[in-house]
Amino acid sequence: MIKIGLYSITYLGVWYRGAALTLEQVIARAREYGYAGIEIDGKRPHGNPIDLAPARCRDVRRIAEDAGIEIYAIAANNDFSSPIPEHRESQLAYVRDLVRMAADAGAPVLRVFAAWPGVTLANRSEDAGRYDIARRIWAATHEAFGVEQTWERCRGGLIEAARWAADHGVTLALQNHPPVIENVADMLRMIAEVGSPSLKACYDAPLAKQQGVADMRRAVRDVGSLQALSHFGGEYAEEGTATRGYVRQSDGLVAEDFYPEFIRGLREIGYEGYLGYELCHPLPRVEGVTVGIDFVDRNARLAAEYMRALLASAAERVPIQR
Repeated sequence: MIKIGLYSITYLGVWYRGAALTLEQVIARAREYGYAGIEIDGKRPHGNPIDLAPARCRDVRRIAEDAGIEIYAIAANNDFSSPIPEHRESQLAYVRDLVRMAADAGAPVLRVFAAWPGVTLANRSEDAGRYDIARRIWAATHEAFGVEQTWERCRGGLIEAARWAADHGVTLALQNHPPVIENVADMLRMIAEVGSPSLKACYDAPLAKQQGVADMRRAVRDVGSLQALSHFGGEYAEEGTATRGYVRQSDGLVAEDFYPEFIRGLREIGYEGYLGYELCHPLPRVEGVTVGIDFVDRNARLAAEYMRALLASAAERVPIQR
C-alpha cells in the first residue's frame, strides 16, 4: 500500500551533465523502472506554473494516466523567510499558482518548504549545480534578524498558502528540510501553529538521520496521520540480489542503517502514500567531468529495485495498525 514514485528533480538537468528530460520522458522513465507515479518539480523546464497553463496540465495528466502513472505531487521550491517584502510576496504568488497547477494536474499534494535558499546552475558544460552560493546569499540576507522573526515570516506565508490549498482541495506537505525547519520537532511545531487541516507533513528519513534521529519508528509515530509524502535518495551500486545489495553511498549514509525501521514505522501508522526517489545533490566527477544521464538512469532503476525489496520485506514482518 506504500507506493514508490519518481521525483522529476532527478531528471531536471541540474545535477548531471546534460539536458533535462521532458515531462513526457520522465513519465516514460517512471513506467520503465516500475514506479507508480511522478512528483513534478516546480522549476523550469518541468513544473513552473508560468509554463503550465491549465490546458498543459490537463494534457500532462492525460499522458500520465495513459501510461498508468499517477501525478501524486507537485514540489514547490519556495522561501517564505525573506525580510525583503518584494521577495516574499513573489514567493507567495509562486505558491498560489502552484496550488492551482496541482489541482489542474490532479496532484493531491504540494510539497512546500518553510524556507529554501535555492540552487545555482552550472556555468560550464562539464559542471553541475551547486548549493553553496545560494546558501551564502540566504545567510547574509537573514544575519540582521532573529530566529523567531524568520519563523514568524515563514508561518505567515504557510497560513496564506494553506488557505489557497483548502480552496482547491490540495494538501500542503511541509518537509523537514532546513533552514528554519531543522528537525521533526520544528516541522510539527510549524504545522501546529499554522493550524490548518490543509497543511501536513513530508517527513523524509535521510534528512531525519542527518538531524540526529536515533529511533525512526518512534519519530514516524510522532508524525502519525500528518504524514502525507516522503522521499528517499542516494546513489546505489549493484552488489548482489538481496535487500542489502544496494547501498546508499553519496553522503556516508547507509540506507540499511535507518530505512527498514522507517518503513516499519510507516506501516505501523497505516501510511498509504508515496515514497519518491530523488537524485538531488552534487554527483561524482569522472576525469574532471560530472557524470551524465546514464549514471542517473542506473540509480533510478536500482533505487526502485531497492525500495521494492525493502517494502516487501517490511510487509512480511509488520502488521498494519488501524
